[in-house]
Amino acid sequence: MIDVAYIALGSNIGDRRAYLAGARAALASTVGSELIGESSIEETEPLGGLPQDKYLNQMIALETTLTPRQLLERLHEIERSLGRTRHERWASRTIDLDIVCFARQVVDEPDLRVPHAELPNRDFWQRELAELRGETTP
Repeated sequence: MIDVAYIALGSNIGDRRAYLAGARAALASTVGSELIGESSIEETEPLGGLPQDKYLNQMIALETTLTPRQLLERLHEIERSLGRTRHERWASRTIDLDIVCFARQVVDEPDLRVPHAELPNRDFWQRELAELRGETTP
């Protein structure tokens, strides 16, 4: 099945714009997928309470034949290739890739929730998603 996945990109270490660009390029080259939209890039405060630099955030729309699980595995692979290490929750990172939602699929598994559980709490995700969908935000 072909569906559209909305993926959040974030970076707050090093050349943040280059990490976002690297993630977009890797997603665009994913087999069975086509990058069909990207939101504006915006700078946001870090979440989670740890002292760290601000993030650059963006969301992309990816038309894909991958299942949500396959896409999650691909996102982790891209993160590793761009130097992401996972040591502490909410810590700074070169790149963070999250499945925000799919146009037509819902998943509720212990390690994968689509739509993402934090979507209602992240106003920048809501703005970026609305931009990609051509909607206005309240």
